[in-house]
Amino acid sequence: MASITIRNLDGDVKSMLRVRAAGYGRSMEEEARLILRDAVGCRPSSHNLADIIRQHFGPSKGVDLELPPRDAGREPPSFD
Repeated sequence: MASITIRNLDGDVKSMLRVRAAGYGRSMEEEARLILRDAVGCRPSSHNLADIIRQHFGPSKGVDLELPPRDAGREPPSFD
């Protein structure tokens, strides 16, 4: 991840950013990242890891794994 420093930021802008971030329950840094991401049109991926794996290895890609049947769990230890 890259980092940037913003110098000479107007105090009112910083205050409004702090209030806005607090309103959403985020840090000022996270709020600034989201604002910049929206401004340049870069959206974070809405796919989670399971969706990405299915896209690469799912039934539509010719990989269809047979799952083994589940056995009953073992008996818990007795401390008597």
